[in-house]
Amino acid sequence: MALLTQHGKEKVVAPLLAAAIGCDVVLVTDFDTDQLGTFTRDILRAGTQIEAARKKARIGMELAHLPLGLASEGSFGPDPFTGMFPLNVEMLVWIDDTLEVEVVGMASGKTNFSHLLTTDWEQAEVFARATGFPGHGIVVRPRHADDSRIRKGIATWESLREAFLWACDEADNGCAFLETDVRAHMSPMRMEVIASATRDLARKLCTPCPVCNTPGFQIVERVSGLPCEDCGAPTREARADIHRCARCGHQVALERPEKTAPAGHCDWCNP
Repeated sequence: MALLTQHGKEKVVAPLLAAAIGCDVVLVTDFDTDQLGTFTRDILRAGTQIEAARKKARIGMELAHLPLGLASEGSFGPDPFTGMFPLNVEMLVWIDDTLEVEVVGMASGKTNFSHLLTTDWEQAEVFARATGFPGHGIVVRPRHADDSRIRKGIATWESLREAFLWACDEADNGCAFLETDVRAHMSPMRMEVIASATRDLARKLCTPCPVCNTPGFQIVERVSGLPCEDCGAPTREARADIHRCARCGHQVALERPEKTAPAGHCDWCNP
């Protein structure tokens, strides 16, 4: 299977898939994936997260001349529950042109995605330590978040201080903009989420369709309506999961083990 990456994702993806399904991952590096978009905003990503992953997989398959392709794509934003904490969502897409199926592994997890605008080196040091530097990389720009001048791959205190002084000297406002480098090879926290997405993919690939035996019989939809534990009214909580085969279309609705939803999740009891 072809895996197109230039940021070391094969280090977590390949051994997990090899152990789970005996997959031999072929690393493809003959294409600069930064052309498809960067987290440092040099190049904006075109399309959605899953579309970007599919494109990477297809390019890797073409370059390696293989009918199987694999690629991942991440995104960062506020958590959907409180909106207060940064969240990393990873998608790992598996494309099989022999069976004509696509299976997607997904995972989400905490991240240290953050930034700081400052003229003070001591503040920059505090920020760096709080984000896990030097184990986790940092990106530096002059002036503000959207300045096109940028230094990446910073992973030592010496190079960070040098980049900080350079940015302050280049900026008309004397400020350096620091942010966590969330490219996979510079972000151990993101690598953990990619590993979780790989495990999710492996579980799905190990679940065959009960009709045609195609791997990847997976949840495609959740059915809401789990009754409230107090009033019995249907809530927005899921009561069943719909599993579907990507090849033959066979689907099954499986009831969840939970029989009731907490009253706190009921629009009648807790409007």
